[in-house]
Amino acid sequence: MALGLALGPAAALGFGRFAYALLLPSMRVDLGWSYAQAGAVNGANALGYLGGALIAAAVARRLGTKRAFLLALLATAVALMLSAATRDLYTLLALRIAAGAAGAVVFVAGGGLAAMAGVSAGAGRSALLLAVYFAGPGIGILLSGPVVRYGTGGAATDWPGGWLALGAATLLAAVAASPALARAPSNSTSGLADERFRFRPLAPIFVAYGLSGSGYIAYMTFIVAFLRGGGATEAQIMAFWAILGAAAVGAAFVWGPILARLPAGRGVFVVLLVLVLGATLPLAATSIPAAFASAALFGGSFLAVVTAVTHVARRATPPGSWTRVIGALTVAFALGQCLGPVLAGVMSDGPSGLRAGLLLSVVLLAAAAAMALRQRELGARVTVPER
Repeated sequence: MALGLALGPAAALGFGRFAYALLLPSMRVDLGWSYAQAGAVNGANALGYLGGALIAAAVARRLGTKRAFLLALLATAVALMLSAATRDLYTLLALRIAAGAAGAVVFVAGGGLAAMAGVSAGAGRSALLLAVYFAGPGIGILLSGPVVRYGTGGAATDWPGGWLALGAATLLAAVAASPALARAPSNSTSGLADERFRFRPLAPIFVAYGLSGSGYIAYMTFIVAFLRGGGATEAQIMAFWAILGAAAVGAAFVWGPILARLPAGRGVFVVLLVLVLGATLPLAATSIPAAFASAALFGGSFLAVVTAVTHVARRATPPGSWTRVIGALTVAFALGQCLGPVLAGVMSDGPSGLRAGLLLSVVLLAAAAAMALRQRELGARVTVPER
């Protein structure tokens, strides 16, 4: 069930957000954008993601979690396909906002369902289920390279074809996810009271999550342009992207058991430390092997941050509040993502180029790791509902 549900964020985030990095270089040249404008386009996606995160829990309550998941995934597909039909910056910004908002609803609704799937399982099993679900964007990253290449026919200038292919692939993901969705609970809070929780004890995790959102999205937005500017071939970039996605998927099965044994913010700290190392490698060494090592480390840890943070919150809050907690955490993450691409883009337009933008990513991720260490263990509050 968790693997089937993971196809939602695979499309909504893997195709809807991260695949933009593959299209950015050709769009920037063809449309005459600065790096600040290119960053603003992904910042718009994050802004929409923020709006979607703010309303996701309410939408799930009103429509039902399963219906919200499916309709939002279909809306993402439409927004991606429409992106192929315009060259106007402001229209593209609006479509990126729409895709981001729909993607947040998919992510939050699916996360609530995945959390409930492990409500009666042990700590290790429930952590693994969350890890599998949150590996979804990694599946999307892994598949987005071939999808974009198919859509563009291998021609770097045919970015509209890339958007069309990504939209069509999102529709296929919605169909493929339907069997798992049918088996999922009818509502992520079915049979549970809508319990309240206090934000203050989790404040360090919220701050760390926001900082990591800024740091990781700066890397994900500009790393392909950085490698291409350093002389990497198209085949090397596709290999880099495939390693990134494959590492994200494979790491789900590695991090789950580890995070189940680490207390509170320690798990988040360890994951972020690996992420910092991965983000630093391309700046320390410009060789292709260093880039591939960066892809393995960064890909193997950036989605694990989501798993680690959600696992901490899940252990500290009651089941009736999980969809709302995941939504609130997603808001913090989205706030960071709104700022990351814009700040990195502005810095990349300066004399140091893209190196400055990627250095900002490292600094923000290191600050997030330091903040995670301040999180105290709050103890488990998970209860199994009556059957």
